[in-house]
Amino acid sequence: MLEFGVGAGADLESAEPLVGDSERQDRRARRLRGKSDPLDAHQAAVTVLADTNTAIPKTGDGAVESIRILLGERRSAAKARAQAMNQIHALLITAPELVRQAFRALSGQRLIRALAKTRPGTSASAAAEVVARQTLRRLAVRHLTMQAEIDLIEQQLDALIRQVNPALLSLSGVGPVTAATLLVAAGDNPERLATRASFAALAGVAPIPASSGQRTRHRLSRGGNRHANAALHRIVLLRMRHREPRTMAYFERRRAEGLTDRDIMRCLKRHIANQIYAILLHPATDNPVGSELRARRQQIGVSISVLAASLGVPYQRLRRLEIGTRADPELEQRATLALARLRPTRAA
Repeated sequence: MLEFGVGAGADLESAEPLVGDSERQDRRARRLRGKSDPLDAHQAAVTVLADTNTAIPKTGDGAVESIRILLGERRSAAKARAQAMNQIHALLITAPELVRQAFRALSGQRLIRALAKTRPGTSASAAAEVVARQTLRRLAVRHLTMQAEIDLIEQQLDALIRQVNPALLSLSGVGPVTAATLLVAAGDNPERLATRASFAALAGVAPIPASSGQRTRHRLSRGGNRHANAALHRIVLLRMRHREPRTMAYFERRRAEGLTDRDIMRCLKRHIANQIYAILLHPATDNPVGSELRARRQQIGVSISVLAASLGVPYQRLRRLEIGTRADPELEQRATLALARLRPTRAA
């Protein structure tokens, strides 16, 4: 079913017939038989009747559909923000010398704020310096506007995700945008993905068999939902950056077995996809928080830095758990066990 047939598919599903997604026709067959709407409809019907290359479509009737709309809006705003920044950098290279000197020492957000505070006027001028300053200010204001929109969208995404599947946000390396991307990939009806292998294939992290004769091998999947694939890649990078214990232990073990870093990252993406699939299929009903952890730690008399060092995590991560800005049930459980071990020492 094509993107333009989503509405028709929803109407048909409400009438309770069997509705399915048919994959795109093979390009080689299309060249042989030609391309037209009747031919495409006939090929889709043959595919569905043969029950080959079909899938259960997304329902698109729940909160995940709202998340999809917000996520598309955020991508558009992020693209506009990046374009504004690129234009600022390009203009500062070719602008008159006085303009370049004024902002040469600034970069990033400091540059944006400084440009937005300038007052070059709005009257038309033939002077290149005046026009350059006016353009730079407008681009900086556009950048700040897009950033404000992105912040608002992410707040709405966070609120919706906590209603739909708050457990996703408790995973290490998963923020609102990453969680939203994975939820949208699965849809409002993730049960349509029968196995974790089907979700891995959807995300493009399932290897494709490429064996012949006595030689058994697999090749990298270049298909699937590339947004979901990129989200899994970001999770791996963040866990490695923060040296998440289980991730680093797996990384070192596989490196000792002779795998390259790139191969290990692909394996990690598959493991994380399995973890995500289980949470998508069985979402938690409540959002775990570490509100009691801080009181327990202070009662024992252990500083947050000491507890974080004993757990092998940055103290900022433990602080976010304690104040309730980030759910992390795994870390909460580990911290609770660590405090239980420290209690006898304190009493002694």
